[in-house]
Amino acid sequence: MKNLAIYIGMSGLLILSFFSCSNQKINEKASTDTTLVKKIYPEWIKSANIYEVNIRQYTPEGSFEAFSNHLPRLKEMGVDIIWLMPVHPIGIKNRKGKLGSYYSVRDYKDVNTEFGNKEDFKKLVDKTHELGMYIIIDWVANHTAWDNELLTSHPEWYNTDSTGKLLSPYDWSDVVSLDYSKSGLRNYMTETMKFWVENYNIDGFRCDVAGLVPVSFWDSTRSVLQQIKPVFMLAEAEELPLVQDAFDADYAWTLMHRMNELAKGKQNTDSIFNHLIQTSEGYPTEAFQMNFTSNHDENSWNGTEYERYGSAAKAYAVLCYTIPGMPLVYSGQESALKKRLAFFEKDPIVWGKYILQDFYQTLNFLKRDNEALWNPPYGGSLERINTGDNPMMLGFVREKNRNRVITLINFGKNPGSFSVDESFPAHIYKNVFTNSKTEIKSGNNIQLNAGEFIIYTTH
Repeated sequence: MKNLAIYIGMSGLLILSFFSCSNQKINEKASTDTTLVKKIYPEWIKSANIYEVNIRQYTPEGSFEAFSNHLPRLKEMGVDIIWLMPVHPIGIKNRKGKLGSYYSVRDYKDVNTEFGNKEDFKKLVDKTHELGMYIIIDWVANHTAWDNELLTSHPEWYNTDSTGKLLSPYDWSDVVSLDYSKSGLRNYMTETMKFWVENYNIDGFRCDVAGLVPVSFWDSTRSVLQQIKPVFMLAEAEELPLVQDAFDADYAWTLMHRMNELAKGKQNTDSIFNHLIQTSEGYPTEAFQMNFTSNHDENSWNGTEYERYGSAAKAYAVLCYTIPGMPLVYSGQESALKKRLAFFEKDPIVWGKYILQDFYQTLNFLKRDNEALWNPPYGGSLERINTGDNPMMLGFVREKNRNRVITLINFGKNPGSFSVDESFPAHIYKNVFTNSKTEIKSGNNIQLNAGEFIIYTTH
């Protein structure tokens, strides 16, 4: 449902981007707001990770209150930002499945009664803040449910074809698309986003299919929101114009697809590393990508990380945590969830014993405490380590203010090894997962089993 484009980034390097054909036309007719205020980088995102919450499937109750009981556990796991999938009432007309899609919004100023009421939501936000975490909500600006009251009060805000027929994006027959050439719609959408920041003190938004909405709308809305408080803006897109002024981060879709191909043996680690360098050089200084091995779309439609990465799933998570960008954990990953969650039905997560809680805790604390791994522009740059001619082995170092992190990963299905040369900085290193210390210098031989990884630090 996305189209792949190649264009020249600011550094002159080729950058891959996913965009909608219709978005290109919309942006051509969008005007530029000359009253924009420079993007304010929220200080608290510089070392942050993000955790996506599927309220419907998180607990048997599927409620704000039931999920809130997990907040202390997530705090202990080192989670910084809670991202809630859409909390709004879901459309009934043309609904898909029994419960419908979260992304079919019937009322932008209310909450889904299946999850609780507004007071329950406010308590969840307050508890998140009390525990020292931040919370953002999913925002669906591109389309509404067929029974959203806007379709009755402002039918002129919707896209139609030459015969006046309302249009749905792609095959999303449960929603109808909005027309951002209408200034009234732009004002309404900005005001409703303000409503959630002012009245519920949320800390930002993850914006659904952000590339289908004009960049000028996002630019002006970001300018308005940050006058209330610093906000974190995450775009579900991979387009440079969006992260120039409006958004702090977007999706590392291209990286994820390359990881999928690497797991199939159709790519090698050169493809991964070269893409990371191009992205780092092509993005604005105060912008970065969200790295992930799973999310609600991937899990439901394309398979769990175990279907795609097999026994190397943890190795790919380590990659996402130690390269530049903000790492994401999706609901259930800390319990090694190996089932696809139904999207339009009730399908609760089977939690088990949270067998990967300690694994993600180690990664979250490492990222928070080691300046080398902080999000751009604060973290260290990426430098490759020579791991020999094994195309499935990857090693790299990031360093900032004498804090050095070295990541070694064998993505292959067979054991591998490499001889340490001068590209590997000699030092006594700590293995972050075992806490053991090892002196590594030129001439040493490091062996990694299939899917094995090591993270070394100097502190």
